[in-house]
Amino acid sequence: MNSDEFAALDATAQADLVRRRAVSARELVDTAIARIERLNPALNAVITPLFDQARIAAAGPIPDGPFAGVPFLLKDLVASCAGTRMTGGAGVLRDYVSPHDSELVRRYKRAGLIILGKTNTPEFGIPPTTEPVAYGATRNPWNQGRTPGGSSGGSGAAVGARMVAMAHGNDGGGSIRIPASCCGVFGLKPTRGRNPLGPDQGDMMGGLVCEHALTVSVRDSAALLDATAGPDPGDPYCAPAPARPYRSEVGAAPGRLRIAFSVEAPTGAPVHADCQRAVREAAALCAELGHVVEERAAEIDTVAFVRAFMTVYAASAAKTMASLERQGLTPQREQFEPITWALHELGLQVNAGAYLMAVEDLQRTSREVARFYETHDLWLTPVLAEPPWPLGTLDATWEEPLRGFFRASELCAFTPICNATGQPAMSVPLHWSAEGLPLGAHFMARFGDEATLLRLAAQLEEARPWAKRLPPLPA
Repeated sequence: MNSDEFAALDATAQADLVRRRAVSARELVDTAIARIERLNPALNAVITPLFDQARIAAAGPIPDGPFAGVPFLLKDLVASCAGTRMTGGAGVLRDYVSPHDSELVRRYKRAGLIILGKTNTPEFGIPPTTEPVAYGATRNPWNQGRTPGGSSGGSGAAVGARMVAMAHGNDGGGSIRIPASCCGVFGLKPTRGRNPLGPDQGDMMGGLVCEHALTVSVRDSAALLDATAGPDPGDPYCAPAPARPYRSEVGAAPGRLRIAFSVEAPTGAPVHADCQRAVREAAALCAELGHVVEERAAEIDTVAFVRAFMTVYAASAAKTMASLERQGLTPQREQFEPITWALHELGLQVNAGAYLMAVEDLQRTSREVARFYETHDLWLTPVLAEPPWPLGTLDATWEEPLRGFFRASELCAFTPICNATGQPAMSVPLHWSAEGLPLGAHFMARFGDEATLLRLAAQLEEARPWAKRLPPLPA
């Protein structure tokens, strides 16, 4: 198999070739490795190659799962892979080696996936761009001077460049959907509790963080969720069980959906004309497909929501430092990036009462948004308020350590709502700007209803196929 043949296949098609013995797992792995070695010097998506281990795994025996023999990448944050380093984008953890697999990684391996390496992420996944000081910036495959998004930016760039057909990501404020939008791939954030975070986490950031993946196709995302979804013993909560396998939703008629759309940011931040255009075109396409579409937004107490969300983020940064201390490290200011340390210091000022008030305010937002879904099936918005911005835009200094964070809150005004409410949401790659930059359409569904998202996504994928649209990659 040559590189172009590999790039033309989604993970489901790759697995089918292995199942029919048209190619071997080792052939797929070697082709993916060759593609990473060719493209990664320009993109810096993969920071920890695991090629030798992957070749051994591909030699078998491979579990007889839905993705037996398919190459895969792990984001270098949250998901632990035994015997491999996990830095979280932080230089202070450069030599940390995971002692065990997380439950999610166990399920990936049972599905037959072959892990080729770990992808780049910003320090502790904080900013929505992937430019860690310790490991260098990941570059957008559509324009190497632009961000791939974050925090799953390494995974987004890798899938966008077709180094692999799908890669792991996690999402605490948009970190799957943002890079999916920036890199022109499909990104689904599942319902809170759908995928496990154990054994190291019960939940993360008060339930804001979810695990899943960025994929070339909708059917890959659905089949992977079938392979990984479900509670792990001891989880603090779990998502409602699906009515049937998610793969069955791909191609199923979505019915006549009631879709609200809005192009104005809940925070009042300005929204670029290209991002508004992408939403209006997606709304028009949905109307053409027979859905009921109207311009309307959920009514949210935005001031309370933003205050509460930032309180939880700051408290989480302080918790991260406390976790490092528990591991025997002594965090020092000079070991971290300005934004990380500044949020940590803010988090130390959050007392127990303020934290619980923030949680209560986020739960109030959940009730406000849930009422909106009594009359609507989906809410469509931009993923981001601007197209992928130039690298360096969110850089911070010790004189202004939170400058990039506040700028990021303007850019990412749409995605955090679903992290607070726990609802599933997706970025669908339907639009490219005149500059050739991808812009995703952001659809949010009611709690537990990935099925409706996947049905619509498959319908949109058929109407406006995106998989064959490839970025201008280096030779």
